[in-house]
Amino acid sequence: MSLMLIDEDRLFPAEPSARKVARALYAHVRNLPIVSPHGHTQAGWFASNGPFPDPATLFVQPDHYVFRMLYSQGVSLDDLAIGQPKINEPRKVWGIFASHYYLFRGTPTRMWLDYAFQELFGLHERLSEKTADLYYDTISEKLNTPEFLPRALYQRFNIEVLATTDSPLDPLTHHKMIRDSGWKARIIPAFRPDSVVDPDFPNFTGLIAKLGEQSGEDTSTWIGYLNALSKARARFRALGCTSTDHGHPTAQTADLAPSEAKSLFAKVISGKADTAQKELFRAQMLTEMARMSVEDGLVMQIHPGAVRNHNPFIAERYGRDMGCDIPQATDYVHALRPLLNRFGNDKNLTIILFTLDETTYSRELAPLAGHYPCLRLGPPWWFHDSPEGMMRFREQATETAGFYNTVGFNDDTRAFLSIPARHDMARRIDCAFLGRLVAERRLDEEEAFEVAHELTYGLVKKAYRL
Repeated sequence: MSLMLIDEDRLFPAEPSARKVARALYAHVRNLPIVSPHGHTQAGWFASNGPFPDPATLFVQPDHYVFRMLYSQGVSLDDLAIGQPKINEPRKVWGIFASHYYLFRGTPTRMWLDYAFQELFGLHERLSEKTADLYYDTISEKLNTPEFLPRALYQRFNIEVLATTDSPLDPLTHHKMIRDSGWKARIIPAFRPDSVVDPDFPNFTGLIAKLGEQSGEDTSTWIGYLNALSKARARFRALGCTSTDHGHPTAQTADLAPSEAKSLFAKVISGKADTAQKELFRAQMLTEMARMSVEDGLVMQIHPGAVRNHNPFIAERYGRDMGCDIPQATDYVHALRPLLNRFGNDKNLTIILFTLDETTYSRELAPLAGHYPCLRLGPPWWFHDSPEGMMRFREQATETAGFYNTVGFNDDTRAFLSIPARHDMARRIDCAFLGRLVAERRLDEEEAFEVAHELTYGLVKKAYRL
């Protein structure tokens, strides 16, 4: 028997009748195109279409799931070259990763990596200190072939749509290069305005001024600021953007009178706002973004509940988004009410809600999405995009929101080669859940095939207007 890193029946039910149905459902959806409407890959990869430099730069440096775990066990981020523009000793970094690979046992990260190692690079012996050089040399050799260039991998992965996540100040040069190259792939930006709507963002007032320069608006005024944001959204839409993304600390919204909003903006832009006023401003801006979405049709994603940069040592030394963000409890029922009172019944608006607080699935999120026409539930995110997290989501949300108030799967990754692995995991879990419903006589098998297709392909295209 040949060695295998991943088993063909992984994640399917242990109970034979449910497993049989899950296998059939998975065979039905496994080769459907990947629609990736939210992620953090770089458009520049596809614009230049140059080879990835080395295994460490590809698998270790961009993936906070990886280096977060290593750091928790005492590995220095300096030794991993995290935050550096280039890894000077990539084989050394890879060796550190390989010698600590056992740390990922039982995690979704291990399954994603093993999928890539086996399916893409033909490796079947487990990564370890002993096999580190074998892995490094095999992967390095293949990365320097035409088949492993970014555009070739995009096609090999059968990706239909890939969305990046971009600052409103980004000139989107790489997206324009992709469009002008004539390559037919659909790689689109997503509008992430946090840097110009969150007063706690570093150099907030300077970024607001830059937004004004780009748009030709006076962003020292409330009206000029809103006009500048509308123009930035239009610039994104011209390059195929269909969604916005909001990573606020909470889901709090507000609906202030115009005069109150104007006064609050003046306080914030002066740098004199206190903590409560900053939170109120972020809350008001979610409602303003919803208003703009009603007007321009962009789907709105709200990703609240992360305490960003929890470890100040890491944030100060290496910058933002370095694996030290921590989930917190999040209220949706009261927090979203001001926005929903104004726009919740508008069928022209779609808001996709995400959570890092699983206690809200059945108590808050599913009932909200099961009522308001504008609301949909995003898939398990970040700390919960695991087999257990995905199954908990289906078990807790389906009873109230059903399947059709959800939006399929988002891979939400910076690690390009993990995209097919993440989508494969989601497809297997959905098929396992549906297989169990069929085995328990709660769903007809014919219906299960229809639902499996929708969860894999149909719902995401509809929700994100793709």
